[in-house]
Amino acid sequence: MTHAEVLRAAGLDAAQLTGGTLPIHSPIDGVEVARVAVTPAGEMDTIVARSHAAFLKWRDLPAPRRGELVRLLGEELRAAKDELGAVVTLEAGKITSEGLGEVQEMIDICDFAVGLSRQLYGKTIASERPGHRMMETWHPMGPCGVITAFNFPVAVWSWNTAIALVCGNPVIWKPSEKSALTAMTCMKILDRALARFGDDAPDGLVQLVIGGAEQGAALVEHPGVAIVSATGSTAMGRKVGPKVAERFGRCILELGGNNAMIVAPSADLDMAVRAIVFSAVGTCGQRCTSLRRVIAHDSIRGELVARLKKAYATLPIGDPRAPGTLVGPITDASARDRMLAALETARADGGTVHGGEAVEGVAGGAYVSPAIVEMPAQTEIVRTETFAPILYVMGYEALEDAIAMQNGVPQGLSACIFTLDLREAEYYLSAAGADCGIINVNIGPSGAEIGGAFGGEKETGGGRESGSDAWKGYMRRATNTINYSAELPLAQGVKFDI
Repeated sequence: MTHAEVLRAAGLDAAQLTGGTLPIHSPIDGVEVARVAVTPAGEMDTIVARSHAAFLKWRDLPAPRRGELVRLLGEELRAAKDELGAVVTLEAGKITSEGLGEVQEMIDICDFAVGLSRQLYGKTIASERPGHRMMETWHPMGPCGVITAFNFPVAVWSWNTAIALVCGNPVIWKPSEKSALTAMTCMKILDRALARFGDDAPDGLVQLVIGGAEQGAALVEHPGVAIVSATGSTAMGRKVGPKVAERFGRCILELGGNNAMIVAPSADLDMAVRAIVFSAVGTCGQRCTSLRRVIAHDSIRGELVARLKKAYATLPIGDPRAPGTLVGPITDASARDRMLAALETARADGGTVHGGEAVEGVAGGAYVSPAIVEMPAQTEIVRTETFAPILYVMGYEALEDAIAMQNGVPQGLSACIFTLDLREAEYYLSAAGADCGIINVNIGPSGAEIGGAFGGEKETGGGRESGSDAWKGYMRRATNTINYSAELPLAQGVKFDI
């Protein structure tokens, strides 16, 4: 299908695709596929007021009824999976299976959130005072601003929106300016779910804001936005976090990653190689969970590098829509240039680079061969996240040294170890082991499931989204004490008789 046919199949019409001022280019071939209208930043007061009015109605709807909307959204996503997946490929450059996989994540989180709508549990707590009962209740907070990045243009929105909605919060979505088309497609899908849901859904329940930094700042700084969930670079998080904290809002930050794999002497190297290749080159190395560092035991490092070089040499690079392609384009020429500059720095630091050249793909697109870089040490360029398919390989002798190297970076998102030694695995998962938010054994760092909380520590921001009890980030907790006695005893044995 041509770009225009993909967008028409997704339900986007000429009025939405033309006449605006924001150009949208496909990384596949660099072609401008649309010019969309930008939301004036000055309209944020009106948008937030509309969202707040929706909140006052939505919060009173029983949570299982709110879950019904998310169930219908999941059904509509199932019906539109191929069409939305094709737009993801068009706009993000992902290979077809990854585009479809991202939509499947949306479907999965809807299923999770529907069940969650009947499980927003609080605790009953023993009181020290006779005739008293304590308990926790959880309540929605208000408008939730969701800022998403280009590399997962729809999945991250769904993680936040499905959970926020069942928790009783409306959503204002500001996608990356590079991925407005996937956002517009999602809103069309959501509109179909809303039409089926009926009048219980207030106007302004989910709104879309198109634009760049100006629109993002207006959303982040608005005092009426109770929660800001922002996904992007650490540099972006350094701006967003203080702005939200300054007004005492709540922030959920999902920022940079510099993810590592330790390969121990006992590792199953066949499995390790498969995990490394997918984790390092999937999405052309542009996942926040992409594998960027391998720390291999010196006894097996040479064999591992030889196997990786052989596997990398066979990777089909090119049009992400073509059957068999495993590596599509990097997002644009500037990202390719940053990758090439990082490789030059690594060479200057004593690294040996295999691959990492610009290659022919689809004319107009930025295509690169994934790089393996054998490094003598963890230099500053290794500690810096370069959003590209660069894999640094280093050696170790003692596991404690490998863990120290792995943890010796500013980021703390995802980490893993390949080992068949139970003691090593358990030590790695202990408090003395990996310091990340996602820690795996015998599986790569990329491709997290929605059932677990997603997020990381240090410069990754500390936020959690998706599964487990991440829903608590979208609600406020109240501790309630009920006195059903005829007395009024005070806590801690305090006496205050009048």
